[in-house]
Amino acid sequence: MNPYARIGICLVLSVALFACSPDESAVEQEMLIEEAASVIEQQTPASIAVSDTRRPDTDRLRDAGSRPAAVLDFLQVEPGMTVLDLYSGGGYYTEILSYLVGDEGLVVAQNNRAYLQFAKDELTGRFREGRLENVERLTAENNDLTLEPGRFDTVLLILSYHDIYYVDEASGWNKINGAKLLAELYNGLRPGGVLGIVDHAAVVGAPVETGSTLHRLDPEVIKREVLSAGFGLEAESHILRNSDDDGSRSAFDPEIRGRTDRVLLRFRKPY
Repeated sequence: MNPYARIGICLVLSVALFACSPDESAVEQEMLIEEAASVIEQQTPASIAVSDTRRPDTDRLRDAGSRPAAVLDFLQVEPGMTVLDLYSGGGYYTEILSYLVGDEGLVVAQNNRAYLQFAKDELTGRFREGRLENVERLTAENNDLTLEPGRFDTVLLILSYHDIYYVDEASGWNKINGAKLLAELYNGLRPGGVLGIVDHAAVVGAPVETGSTLHRLDPEVIKREVLSAGFGLEAESHILRNSDDDGSRSAFDPEIRGRTDRVLLRFRKPY
């Protein structure tokens, strides 16, 4: 058993024992303890992956704000899947996905040269000495991504959809052809596959230019564009929403960085 799960079970059982009234029968007390233990035992593959002791401590510092287990549960990522982590950056989600899909699965971690330069130190540690052997690294520049048809069960775009509207040619970030990118993701997903998107939310009605200036997008823009590419919007979650963030500041503003109001969307390619 995962050591974190073992600790959790011990804590819950302790609480259950404390809650038992002296007047309750031994049978009633045993039922209460079994019920408490079953809550912990009903862990998901995603929560087990997040609690894996091989994860770096620096990654764990992000967990409270990112809620990766809840996100991956919502996106229905399961062991054995083949997952594309698009614009994977330093690999925070890549590592969790590696443990989640397991030996029977595969994670493809894509970056462009700009991301590779930005996250080079983090990536060096991430993949040192053969770590994450079920991860395939893919370098593809903006507008050059080509995917094998139907290869992926899931594609993740975590905090990067807004970059469709970002341009910084000096650092190697050319304007992305959003329609072409979505068409390629549609092609790369199997029928019934999931496109999962997490992004910083701009205020409703904000122009698409906020994708470049604030690194945010109005969630309705994302929905409209992805639906136009042929996907269906299956579900939206509010687990990453933050009403204390009014959407007016850059996602990199120190006052709000790591705690931005975020949209979480699950799209599905039709069967």
